[in-house]
Amino acid sequence: MNPFTPAQRRCSRLLLCACALWLAGCGGVQSSLAPAGREAERIARLFWWMTGAGVIVWVSVIALAVYLVRLQADPRDRRRNSVLVIGGGVVVPTVVLTVLLVFGLAMLPPAVARAPAGSREVHVIGEQWWWRVRYLRQDGSAVDLANELRLPVGEPVQLRLESDNVIHSFWVPSLAGKMDMIPGRTTYLTLRPTATGIFRGTCAEYCGTAHALMGFYVEVMEQDAFRRWLDHQAAPAVPVAGPVAAEGQELFLATGCNACHTVRGTTADGVIGPDLTHAGGRLSVGAGILRSGPDAFRRWIATTEQLKPGVHMPAFGMLPDAELRALAAYVEGLK
Repeated sequence: MNPFTPAQRRCSRLLLCACALWLAGCGGVQSSLAPAGREAERIARLFWWMTGAGVIVWVSVIALAVYLVRLQADPRDRRRNSVLVIGGGVVVPTVVLTVLLVFGLAMLPPAVARAPAGSREVHVIGEQWWWRVRYLRQDGSAVDLANELRLPVGEPVQLRLESDNVIHSFWVPSLAGKMDMIPGRTTYLTLRPTATGIFRGTCAEYCGTAHALMGFYVEVMEQDAFRRWLDHQAAPAVPVAGPVAAEGQELFLATGCNACHTVRGTTADGVIGPDLTHAGGRLSVGAGILRSGPDAFRRWIATTEQLKPGVHMPAFGMLPDAELRALAAYVEGLK
């Protein structure tokens, strides 16, 4: 005979489903509970300590309540009052929360956390609604990218964060905590990746119409692979290959794309939009909206406003499909 009532069985199923959903959020490319950076490891450690402390307080209070129900003692009973004070009503929560407070305060970083002197520096500028990324090289030159970060594993990287429009917030949960980007101020965030892989970041401060569509990817690479990648990013665009891509390059210049975008090695030198010199080698299109590929570029060029409402780039859906495919082939070939 089943000892549980139908209501208890339903509650058990709901509890199991809630636990499954909770555990599902502990992993993935955008989870602070699957840390791949030193700062994220500190945050995850604090979370588990807080969870454990909460469980201790909850168990002590529930055990106290069950005990008092079974005891059925008079409110003036001294034994009952001692249990209330010592057994979980006051002492246990106070001790547990005090330990947690001391532990949490000891983990707080300095007011301005900066990477060690000589660390690699990357500027990230929050735009509406994408990310301008600028790598500073040792020779003093700069390499402009967009909506993507590549980092060397095991090396601290100093991010210099700025915004010239509204407040944004840079957040890669698997690598570190979030940091606000406030117009007129410069803030800093240090990333210390401890594992290779691809992780997702986002804007964590509501910034306008397309706030939810302002994502990006971070790829943590082996140090030698990262240096080769950065040297390649500093080089001009590769020559077009094939007649379709050549037609796309002509359309790129004829339709005015060069007024907003730069393609180093060509006459395109616009600075309003993202630098597209090596856009075809990036992981996503439109700031994390679409996975990179020819069809993704075609969709972005043709239906920009539909994919990201409020974006400042005009859509080119009025162009014939063949021309859209040529434009996409050209941009996708910029690797």
